[in-house]
Amino acid sequence: MHANCNRLLSRRYRNYVAVITLLLFAMSVKAQQVTISNNLLYDAWLTPNLRVGLRLAPHWSLGVTGGYCPWPADENKSRKWKHLLVSPDVRYWTDSVNVHHFFGVNLIYSHYNVADVKFPFGLYKSVRDERRQGDLGALGVYYGYSWPLGRHWNIEALIGAAVGYTKYDRYECGHCGTKIGDDKKWFVMPQAALNIVFNIPGRPKKTVLPVEPVETIQPTETVQPVEPAKPVVIEEPVKEPAIDILCREEPVLAHISEYKAYDRSQVLRRDQRALFVYFPQAKSDIRPDWRNNQQTLDRIVDVTRKMLADDGSRICKIQIVGLASFDGGRNFNERIAKERALALKQYIQDRLAVSDDQFDLSYGGEDWADFRDQLEETIANEPGKAAELQKVLEIIDTEPDVVRREQKIRKLRGGRTYQYIKEHHLDDQRNSGYLRVYFDYVK
Repeated sequence: MHANCNRLLSRRYRNYVAVITLLLFAMSVKAQQVTISNNLLYDAWLTPNLRVGLRLAPHWSLGVTGGYCPWPADENKSRKWKHLLVSPDVRYWTDSVNVHHFFGVNLIYSHYNVADVKFPFGLYKSVRDERRQGDLGALGVYYGYSWPLGRHWNIEALIGAAVGYTKYDRYECGHCGTKIGDDKKWFVMPQAALNIVFNIPGRPKKTVLPVEPVETIQPTETVQPVEPAKPVVIEEPVKEPAIDILCREEPVLAHISEYKAYDRSQVLRRDQRALFVYFPQAKSDIRPDWRNNQQTLDRIVDVTRKMLADDGSRICKIQIVGLASFDGGRNFNERIAKERALALKQYIQDRLAVSDDQFDLSYGGEDWADFRDQLEETIANEPGKAAELQKVLEIIDTEPDVVRREQKIRKLRGGRTYQYIKEHHLDDQRNSGYLRVYFDYVK
């Protein structure tokens, strides 16, 4: 009976392993940013394991862990530690995905066949004297921290606990099949991991810009034989720094002496040097196919990569401001403006080796300053709309409460003014602005 039981268990393991493999493969194909990790603590218990994770949003990731221990292969041995583990999880990252602090919730399922195993800290003492075979399910929570090590690698540590329920059969010993009963119970168990993490895609290496050869001036020959020729002093031409050439090509670059902290009262749209990445309404994920985003994103990455490759300068600050249109709740608009700024930061970090302290993030919330500027331009260019939109300007200038301000605008002309604004203006406020990249010279 015991041999038949083990053959049945082996078939079950093979089926579970096939399902896990297909699930992990499907996740990796679907995702644009994937992590593959291995729990070294689990390895120490001679259990091969793998976790595949994918990025869902600037702060959220999803993953699934699979572990399978087929040993010992000799069924006559008393000690057993056979089991299969499947654990999907969701993580919230306080900074950005795969960087620093995170909190997680996970589901755990395991099918096990355990006997004569001494767990640390006196846990599960009963399995030292009998064999137990069954299934368990649990819900866990944990906290962790991830240390980036380079273009592709992270080290990740986490600790937590899980509450679960198990149902199992009891046998006299590890190598015999005499059943002595069955049982079920609730339990609490600890969770811990020390993961080595591989990131796909990795951040690209710094590229070195080609240096143009310097042309030297050849001395001219003297043709007067009577008077000795005066020595000609040849000065090597001064080569213009690569960063100054790049600044003329890319007005988004500026010396750190020009840096100013973001002020909500300033009108960003007037600054033609800024680059903007736009978002659909109520969205905060980067969409290259939205408006002209692909061209802007390529330009952002290209400029930053050239800055990183220049040995004569260093990046001091990359200033990004997240903004939202005024339609919708104020608290929601504040939150989504923050998420838009973080999304652009993460997009850059996914492709280039830029540290967190090189970013200057601001969350502008509802972009009333830019909206007012747009209205003035429309009034100047479309006289037929001047009287209607002038009333909107008066509401903005006289109503300090933004909630009542929005309500008054919505009521103008029975809602027709607001409908015009919604169709022609509000899309431009839903953005994260790559305002400037500030640098300093390296001496």
